[in-house]
Amino acid sequence: MSETLNRDRIAILGRSLFARGLTFGSTGNISVRIDGGWLMTPTGTSMGEIDPERIAKLDDNGDWVGGDRPTKESFLHLAMYQQRPKAGAVVHLHSTYSVAVSCLEDVDHDNVLPPITAYYVMRIGRLPLVPYFPPGDADLAKAVGEIAGSHHAVLLANHGPVVAGATLNDAVYAIEELEETARLFLLLRGADTRLLSAAQVRGLQQRFPPRV
Repeated sequence: MSETLNRDRIAILGRSLFARGLTFGSTGNISVRIDGGWLMTPTGTSMGEIDPERIAKLDDNGDWVGGDRPTKESFLHLAMYQQRPKAGAVVHLHSTYSVAVSCLEDVDHDNVLPPITAYYVMRIGRLPLVPYFPPGDADLAKAVGEIAGSHHAVLLANHGPVVAGATLNDAVYAIEELEETARLFLLLRGADTRLLSAAQVRGLQQRFPPRV
């Protein structure tokens, strides 16, 4: 896909995520790998108002070379790409239900959400919780990088999800599935719940191995 088409897709999907209430204000960011580097949404920009021509461009070293200044959370994206060479895109949101789950005290930090649905297992699998760091803290990139080699999706404590995908569509669909599963998880808390069994999870993982 050409750089122009990638810019257009970032703007279209960013507006869609914003319009559906999956991110708010100037929160959330999207990046796509291109020949010679990456495209990233600019800092301080609403996902509902992305101008394709002003999307930031970074070179192979992660240095800003064009467009508006990239998101201040660009280090989260680069940490994912460095550990996942097959990743074609990364999406980070401050989506309500995922953030709510990231604030709970009694979740499994190694796998925050249980296998409620088949599509969650197929698109996310295991979801580790990254400890809290202040926004912009370089140690957050280090913490994400330590996990990203074995997980294409992580949940930042008291912050939100970061998901890599083979394509931008893959990353968007996966983070949407994560948000919906977080909502289901909160709705089901305290109720007797029939989760997918370990055998059912293994069967799905064998049939639908991750592409990223």
